[in-house]
Amino acid sequence: MVAIRTTCTWSIASRIVAAIIGGYALTSLITLALSLALPWVGVGEAEAVQLTTLLSFPLYAAIIIAAFHTRSAARVWMGLAVATLPCVPIVLAARIWGNY
Repeated sequence: MVAIRTTCTWSIASRIVAAIIGGYALTSLITLALSLALPWVGVGEAEAVQLTTLLSFPLYAAIIIAAFHTRSAARVWMGLAVATLPCVPIVLAARIWGNY
């Protein structure tokens, strides 16, 4: 009985850390990537930053909800890692081409 309770406690603690810290990091990365990518398609820089900042609040809430909706804490961490993959090339391309 104690082992089950300890495992459940660590799973919940891991989800909380993933939701708060991982969700914040993912939201920041997505906001950065979109604010750098939107000027490439014709959106002004100020409008891109404003739009992505406004969208970051519901995105962060959705990531927190998804962290507690998945079946296991490992899937939460894997989902956060996979979600960062499309953002990294955008940020690197902006850094290489001088927009960052």
